[in-house]
Amino acid sequence: MAVEVQYRVVRNGIEKMIFTNKKEADAYDRLLDQAEHIETVLEGAPVALNEQDREALALYLAENQQALAGSKKKPVKAAGKQSTDAGNEDNKAVKAVA
Repeated sequence: MAVEVQYRVVRNGIEKMIFTNKKEADAYDRLLDQAEHIETVLEGAPVALNEQDREALALYLAENQQALAGSKKKPVKAAGKQSTDAGNEDNKAVKAVA
């Protein structure tokens, strides 16, 4: 007989998912927490959504939060650095001529 450990994610008495890894179960639980928070925000949205659509949209947004965050690059700093470098080259040229 084999012993198998299972981690169950249960919300409002409804079993959502079963995992064999605690880390994955905790990650899914956090995802559901995020979706629940998003759903609460969507309740006050200026668009009328029925409960089922609101839940589905909230879960989708929680699952895709990385895409919603956008790019983490800082193009303004990079552009500023390039112009500073160009300015330094101009200064070097002026000093070389002087």
